[in-house]
Amino acid sequence: MKKILIAVSVLVACVCLKGQEMERNQVSLTVYNQNFAIVRDVRTIELKEGLNIIKCPDIAAQIEPSSVSFRSLTAPEKCIILEQNFEYDLVSSEKLFNKYMDKKIKVMTKDNNIYSGYLSGYDKDLLVLSQQQGIGPVYMVTRENIRDIEFPVLPEGLITKPTLVWHLSNTKAGRHLVELGYITGGIGWQADYVATVSKDEKSLSLNGWVTVENRSGTAYENAGLKLMAGDVRKISEQPVIRKGVMEARVMAAGNQFEEKEFFEYHLYTLGRKTTLQNNQTKQINLFSAPAVGFEKVYIYEGALYRWYYYDNWQNQQCNRKVAVKIEMKNAEKNGLGMPLPKGRVRVYKADTDDTLQFIGEDLIDHTPKDEKIVLSLGNAFDITGERKITDHKKIAANIYRDSYEIKLRNHKKEPVVVRVIERQFGDWNVIQSSYSYEKKDAGTIEFAAKIPQNDEITITYTTEYKF
Repeated sequence: MKKILIAVSVLVACVCLKGQEMERNQVSLTVYNQNFAIVRDVRTIELKEGLNIIKCPDIAAQIEPSSVSFRSLTAPEKCIILEQNFEYDLVSSEKLFNKYMDKKIKVMTKDNNIYSGYLSGYDKDLLVLSQQQGIGPVYMVTRENIRDIEFPVLPEGLITKPTLVWHLSNTKAGRHLVELGYITGGIGWQADYVATVSKDEKSLSLNGWVTVENRSGTAYENAGLKLMAGDVRKISEQPVIRKGVMEARVMAAGNQFEEKEFFEYHLYTLGRKTTLQNNQTKQINLFSAPAVGFEKVYIYEGALYRWYYYDNWQNQQCNRKVAVKIEMKNAEKNGLGMPLPKGRVRVYKADTDDTLQFIGEDLIDHTPKDEKIVLSLGNAFDITGERKITDHKKIAANIYRDSYEIKLRNHKKEPVVVRVIERQFGDWNVIQSSYSYEKKDAGTIEFAAKIPQNDEITITYTTEYKF
């Protein structure tokens, strides 16, 4: 692979004026679960009286320039921002070639030949060099045979990192403590939960983990970390580079995060510093709940259609699968009772030799305390269903009467209860049913079907629909 060498004596670092460094005092982040974060960076810098030009390249590559703020904490009234620029014309081989047209470069080939001359032209296959500008001789060097290319200096206007530049008017010379703040994309977090079901399938242990992913383009060393959970409205923007009162409540003893209500959201603060490297995924324990009660439920929805079929009733297919779900209350008396950020829940159960086996996973939304959590884990192997329309009659121009038959078979060694969900349409009325049911809402009825072990039951009912 060929190398591009730039003979430059100035190191690209976070500099102020003549190479003076901005010494970082502290950095903190508030990360949102919508792939962006607020960065607060406090640094020390030496400012002269009068005009100061400050350059800071070690910032996130996905920064939103319009969100940047800069202020002196030492003397805010003495230090005034005149101009703020965001420079992101990053160096690349094509830009270097373009800047060095008709200028002198040096090329070293893989067979140790050295060509020095003025760059007269280039494409994806060749470089054209003239020993004397506009005269010759002319060398054509194949790019695949090039080992190194040496450019004397980095051309003006090209930078190796995205850089923020401030023009400041300062009337207090000396060291200033300054604060830099901005919003960046490319960094987000999500909650991941691991649930282990007990042998009697009456309770589970639930461990919450925070997964933070940093793809923002920079690292945050020894940073304070806060996580904002909630649906915060933010207007989507294309990346710039690359085409209330808080009421604190500790969630549980030993947990690393402190949870607070903040406006209409929830804020989780890590009780220690951490480092987020660029292109790193980090997991931090959020909480542990050792015994959470739950109920395993079976759900059967036999109809595959979600609209009324009118006279196409004989062509309707049925679902034969019975879903398995876990339902639990996010309540303190049930072993939880804390705001749960949205995320993925993976569920396991130990087999006879205590080896944990994966039994399903689901996503939960942000869940306040005292709300119900429902996890869909898959379909039951030993319970099947069958549903069909047995009769269809048109009673009047806008009235139909339909009869249904639902069969449920239980091949397990113990009895089960299956919740059978049936959707209704229009102005409906069940005029006959072989099994008791509950009206759940304006368009749903539910049968609690009790099926003995290794047995089968049949439910029939008739409904009239008025449209």
